[in-house]
Amino acid sequence: MIKGIIFDLDGVICSTDVYHFEAWKQTMKKLGVNIDQNTMDKLRGVGRVEGFKMMLNDAKITLSEQEIIKYCDEKNELYKNLLNKMSYSDVSDENRAALYKLKEKGIRLAIGSSSKNARLVLEKIGLRDFFDAVSDGNDLKAAKPDPEVFLKAADMIELPPAECFVVEDAESGIDAAKNGGFTAIGISAAAKYERTDYPINSLSEIIGILEKTGTETKI
Repeated sequence: MIKGIIFDLDGVICSTDVYHFEAWKQTMKKLGVNIDQNTMDKLRGVGRVEGFKMMLNDAKITLSEQEIIKYCDEKNELYKNLLNKMSYSDVSDENRAALYKLKEKGIRLAIGSSSKNARLVLEKIGLRDFFDAVSDGNDLKAAKPDPEVFLKAADMIELPPAECFVVEDAESGIDAAKNGGFTAIGISAAAKYERTDYPINSLSEIIGILEKTGTETKI
């Protein structure tokens, strides 16, 4: 019986890819490295430090841990400044309607994001107080595919993993969900991943999945 749904934020509720790309592009340029969209695709669902280390490894650049933190902090400041451009319109009408319909049905809704800026993004898109809980990168010790972010979210909404869906757009996120004992719904690239339990093209399809699998709601 599904009683809760945990959503990844970026690429599921809204998209901040363009801002991540611009911030990383400016950061890597300081090191003499040019990155493209293929690089960003590999970083999807990966934490900031882990992603930076991946790019350094690809470029065969060695930095101290102190330097790595410095560059990551600089990237994050660039990213947060770019996020100021986000607004209510960054969530599609279809996605917003689906979220409100799920809430009306009595489903407990949470965010499970590796981003340390999840709350800022939610504020910008007008959903800061919408979700019952937010588990983000500020409280994590392990990055996806470790299930920590989703297990913390489930604990916050007081449900076991077996009673929750996780909605993800990245393979690492699907792995994290499955590793934690959750049922995984995949959207975008994750819809084609073999470990995904239910592939979807839009959040509105979750309603139909709930009707097929059974759920506990107010209705």
